[in-house]
Amino acid sequence: MSDFSGMEDLLQDFLQEASDLLSDVDNKLVDLEKMPDDRGLLNDIFRGFHTVKGGAGFLNATELVTLCHLTENLFDRLRNGELELTPELMDVIMAATKGVREMFGELGQMVQPQPADPDVLAALQGALSGDQPVPVAAPAAAPAPAAHEAAPEPSAATGEPDWSLLHAAVAGQPAAQAPVSELITKAEAAAGGIAVTPAAGVPAQASGQQAPASPYGRRATDRPGAQPVNARRAEERVRENTIRVDTSRLDQVLNLSGEIGLTKNRLTSLRADILAGKNDSETLHALDQAVSQLDLLVSDLQNSVMKTRMQPIGRLFQKYPRIARDLARQLGKDVELVLAGEETEVDKTMIEDLADPLIHLIRNAVDHGVEMPAERQAAGKPSKSLVRLEARQEGDHIVLIIADDGKGMSAERIRAKAIEKGLISEEEANTLDERQSLNLIFLPGFSTKTQISDVSGRGVGMDVVKTNIQKLNGSIEIRSEPGKGSVFMISLPLTLAILPVLLVLLGDQPFALPLSLVREILPIEQSRIQEVGGKETLVVRGEVLPVITLSRLLGWPREHYPEYGVFMQTAERSFILGVDSFAGRDDAVIKSLEDFRPKGVAGVTTLSNGQIVLILDMKELLSDIGQHVDIGSAVRALDFA
Repeated sequence: MSDFSGMEDLLQDFLQEASDLLSDVDNKLVDLEKMPDDRGLLNDIFRGFHTVKGGAGFLNATELVTLCHLTENLFDRLRNGELELTPELMDVIMAATKGVREMFGELGQMVQPQPADPDVLAALQGALSGDQPVPVAAPAAAPAPAAHEAAPEPSAATGEPDWSLLHAAVAGQPAAQAPVSELITKAEAAAGGIAVTPAAGVPAQASGQQAPASPYGRRATDRPGAQPVNARRAEERVRENTIRVDTSRLDQVLNLSGEIGLTKNRLTSLRADILAGKNDSETLHALDQAVSQLDLLVSDLQNSVMKTRMQPIGRLFQKYPRIARDLARQLGKDVELVLAGEETEVDKTMIEDLADPLIHLIRNAVDHGVEMPAERQAAGKPSKSLVRLEARQEGDHIVLIIADDGKGMSAERIRAKAIEKGLISEEEANTLDERQSLNLIFLPGFSTKTQISDVSGRGVGMDVVKTNIQKLNGSIEIRSEPGKGSVFMISLPLTLAILPVLLVLLGDQPFALPLSLVREILPIEQSRIQEVGGKETLVVRGEVLPVITLSRLLGWPREHYPEYGVFMQTAERSFILGVDSFAGRDDAVIKSLEDFRPKGVAGVTTLSNGQIVLILDMKELLSDIGQHVDIGSAVRALDFA
């Protein structure tokens, strides 16, 4: 087995380009399945595979060349009209592209790929000779539908949002007809959700349903003599430290750097004049102008550098049509994934961390959210289900929407299942409103599946989604109605490098709170504080909110009652945080605490006056109410006290 000594950079460049090409080919294959007579699509797919084969040949990756060559010949026969594209033939092609991607994983480990799955090679050769592809494994029978998958009773309450808009919104019709934003706004009072736990794999078929399933499920590592390979980790390692940047953005950074250099020279000259005793009004005015100019240029440079980290989210989205197509075919469903807002730009590191949560939600929508074609027709719906994945920028946040026109879910059923699994008590369930009931699906171990399959039922999916979103300083909300569909909304900051914060004071000690959690600042009059169930509460516009003092969260002694309250809202709760005073708002450049990180501290930042301030992790602090949180050690370690 040959290595790639001296060719490491060339190999990484090939994997970067070829992986993007293969993702584009996968998406075009999904489109081709809907439009089999589109010769333009076939030509694009042929060219993409031809390019991959050429690069593989240059690297002497013989087995990869063999697999690409057979698949390329198949595309050539299709575009020449010598073969007809059938669902079975598309399964063979998809299995081949999967094999190519697995070989990329082996190349990423700096080893030559093992031979492709013999069954895939045989199916390709059989298709080229005119034989009908024969599945190597018969579709399995699947577990009976879970309780939540039964068709729910339609909502008949008057005044509820018009959920008939959902199908149009998911289909991507013009905003004037059915914008998703209008749908979500109108759905704020609705209940339901998708019930939930997708994980990688293929479930068995529903009882009595025979659906075509891709027979080519073996991984490259299952082949005799193959080296252990994790293709995904290999690809992540290739991409981890690289980023594509438009040259115009780099030109802007270079120009600003030049302007800053000129301003620096001007300041140096003015400094020499002032040291020489020239401190007349004209010199001081020139100094003021130079400092102001430098301030503007540095801000522009910071923004330009941040933009170099921004990448179109379409590079992430392009992976998902293939995933949705394969899972839908294996489940016997007819599902189309509609993409929107692919040009929306997100911080590169955030794109990488969003991959798993979005895969969970898309697989969840296909597996749980949408019904079988016969069930949809019986309910008066089109047999084809639509799932919409959309990204858009709203102010300083990115909003991701995963919507489907499936069956939705009942909040009552969620509460009952959570009680049954022992996740909450009946008393706790009775205190939950619709939104809180929907959020129960994010609890670890929650699932409404009565039988476990490879795709779902283990209760390890949605809690991971929520945890990963919160790690990105984001939030996730659910809007759903039984019988109509569901919408998952993810809100994220534009970048993780800079965090807008509110600076609050506890005595003379400042702390930073993520501004995304702050809803309002209000004075606290102790006479308005009421005790409910032994807890301090405050009524704000008719809503009873618990009052939690910052001193209590940090475990510090309370010298006097706080004068101000910060109305904060996390994914789990709304509350008033009692503080002594405020020190303003700032854009914090987050620096992590590598040596030690006490619970409740997300990181530190440096203020304009040079003072170092702790950024509080409100989720951890709230989870530790009543326990001792040693924030004081962090304060002392950073020489705050």
